[in-house]
Amino acid sequence: MRNIWIITKRELAAYFSTPLAYVFIVTFLAGAGAVTFFMGDFFGRRQADLQSFFSFHPWLFLVLIPAVGMRLWAEERKTGTIELLMTLPVTTGEAVVGKFLAAWMFTGFALALTFPIWISVNYLGDPDNGVIFASYVGSLLMAGALLALASCLSALTRNQVIAFVIGSAASFLFLMSGLDLVLGMFRSWAPAYVLDMVSSLSFLTHFQTIADGVLPLPAIVFFLSMMAVCLFINAQIVELKKAS
Repeated sequence: MRNIWIITKRELAAYFSTPLAYVFIVTFLAGAGAVTFFMGDFFGRRQADLQSFFSFHPWLFLVLIPAVGMRLWAEERKTGTIELLMTLPVTTGEAVVGKFLAAWMFTGFALALTFPIWISVNYLGDPDNGVIFASYVGSLLMAGALLALASCLSALTRNQVIAFVIGSAASFLFLMSGLDLVLGMFRSWAPAYVLDMVSSLSFLTHFQTIADGVLPLPAIVFFLSMMAVCLFINAQIVELKKAS
């Protein structure tokens, strides 16, 4: 755990030493405010809730999370510091988990800065704070799963732009996999169990079940499992790159 924490602190410091961190935070907060109060028609709906706020989170994360995750390994490979990192007394797994936790904590910090919106809703009305809290938890879990996916894909290339593009594309596929737009491509030839499997991989579907105000165990297990699987694959890719 000590080595993981050392890597996490190193990565967090790297985030805040570049303008990327501040651009991400400002963009996320501006986007969150815009979709809540303008696109979500918060005042026109005359309902004291944050449904419009959380319903747009998957689409904000579709761009912003790959932007955070693209540098995790691509930058290390481009600058050659991955060799230095691997010579330190840390295992590949510890390095992968440490980097991921730093990115997740950074994203959680950005999410926490939206707290004034929650305060504003309570000032304007009497919202169901249990639903809002559950939605925040769901949003953080979904962000973690998308970050683990972005980190895994970042290890495949030394180009951050390529890492961002493939990260966004993969995130889009996982978000949309439960919708008829995607399932329709399989219905004409795939058996029912394939459709069920593809549908079960939808980040959007699992997030919406949490945003309804409950914390269902299957949805929580799904996101945690996706993190574990992606980080395991991430570690294997890094090991292969070391050997090559």
